[in-house]
Amino acid sequence: MRLFAAVLPPQDVADELAAEVDALRRLPGADRLRWTGRPGWHLTLAFYGEVDAEAVPGLSARLERAARHTGPFVLALRGGGQFGHGRALWAGAAGGTAALRLLADRAEAAGRKAGLDLGEHRRYKAHLTLARSRDAVDTRPYVDSLHTFAGREWTVRELTLVRSHPPTSGVPGEQPRYEPVGRWALGAAG
Repeated sequence: MRLFAAVLPPQDVADELAAEVDALRRLPGADRLRWTGRPGWHLTLAFYGEVDAEAVPGLSARLERAARHTGPFVLALRGGGQFGHGRALWAGAAGGTAALRLLADRAEAAGRKAGLDLGEHRRYKAHLTLARSRDAVDTRPYVDSLHTFAGREWTVRELTLVRSHPPTSGVPGEQPRYEPVGRWALGAAG
């Protein structure tokens, strides 16, 4: 199964972001981007790729430990940017980004200790993907618009292991589906 560790924004935060995305989608050229579906909005901590079912209990135990050793922290969605010359448009994060980075490092370490091949380590960049493109797109109008976006703060209290179901190939507009397969409270005694 295709798995990743993530922080999921609460409903009220997703509502604010949805209003911002609605405005972005009205900008000229927005139809050149494939917009992510709201049910899939998340801040990826560590991407594990294809994981054998036998490895999931060990990974889960290590993620539970990572969550237990990381206290809750305050976060907000703020600003935005792009990766890959306009191939991905994203909303950024502010507030407890050092704690988020620590949790991401611990989630990556959990995968490595569980024996997963994660490839080379990349420096963590907190982001929530809003849209993608197969071709380079001039995202400056979108990034400029996101520059002033400032969502409400929330307290991150949970680490989630998510299973990704890719969209059906060749079906226009189909989105990946995401299914939480494990949730662990941050800072929980145990």
